[in-house]
Amino acid sequence: MMTLTIGLILVALLLLALMGLHVLWTTYRARQARRRADADAAAAAAAATTLQGEVDPASLGGVQASVLWKSEPPRPQPLRRAPRIDALIDAIATLTPESPVSGDLILQHLSLVRRAGNKPLYVEGYHAQTDAWEVPSAGRRYTEVQVAVQLANRHGPLNEIDFAEFTQKAESLGEALRALVDLPDMIEAVNRARELDAFCSHNDVKLVVYLCPAVGSWSLETVQACAQRHGFVPSTIAGRMVLMSMEEDAPPVLVLSFDAQAALADDPGEAVLQHIALSLDVPQSPPEAEPFATWYLCARRLAEDLGAKVLDDQGDPLGLQAFESIGATLQTLYLELARHELAAGSAAARRLFS
Repeated sequence: MMTLTIGLILVALLLLALMGLHVLWTTYRARQARRRADADAAAAAAAATTLQGEVDPASLGGVQASVLWKSEPPRPQPLRRAPRIDALIDAIATLTPESPVSGDLILQHLSLVRRAGNKPLYVEGYHAQTDAWEVPSAGRRYTEVQVAVQLANRHGPLNEIDFAEFTQKAESLGEALRALVDLPDMIEAVNRARELDAFCSHNDVKLVVYLCPAVGSWSLETVQACAQRHGFVPSTIAGRMVLMSMEEDAPPVLVLSFDAQAALADDPGEAVLQHIALSLDVPQSPPEAEPFATWYLCARRLAEDLGAKVLDDQGDPLGLQAFESIGATLQTLYLELARHELAAGSAAARRLFS
């Protein structure tokens, strides 16, 4: 009996040593990846080249370690990424006017091209002096115009009815601009939309952890005060608080959800909560900002401050090992998105997974 006990202790010590070595190795890889990423960014800035939507697979190796052993959530640097027409996720119609058209004229008719069904439409003009496509602006002239419809989003793929509406709106804008309209093929566009929708459905991941009181319940005021101490701010939607991104115009990093009826109560002090949910919309945040680290640390700290149990959607406890497993799976997802040029947090990914 004594020999078996000693053997088990030795096995446990060996596992702990292996875990320690794994942590050191993955942390080292993460630091090296960050150094390479910083060097690449500096070189790109010197060349005045903007790179969007690219992920270095080497930078993903340290996600798991950097998540679970950091003491503070990472602080991403402010960055603006304007959505642009992208042939990967859009069907594009080209409008060629008889002569260059003013941005003012295009802007007057933008109300014609807002949406086709539940798919957004986008308009860009080609500015010959800068040799670039841009969002039309007053005081500039454009030799060509593009109208694009997004092929898929979380509402599903573009269908034939949506495409017909897109065609009608593109032709109406072409008529207003006295332009020849070159439309994409409907069958090809609809087929591409279905393929994108299938990819989106397979890789659309939202991580959710539930916090429940270990004893009794919480008052709404208690939860809100605790969340605010950790950087959450009220959302425009009742029953939600959000942790905002440092990136301009970016979606929130995390969403803290609770009973909307309690949030609308006349007396917040009397409203009680039996659980709250903390969620991370994976395709919406770039992995280099380590949103998974923020999600894990916020869940842990909220649980500590509120005296909460951390549970999955089946009501089972989530421990360190479960979070490690999620982190490993997440690395695979990041690589898959990047392989299809839809890196998490890129403009294309945010549009597709919206």
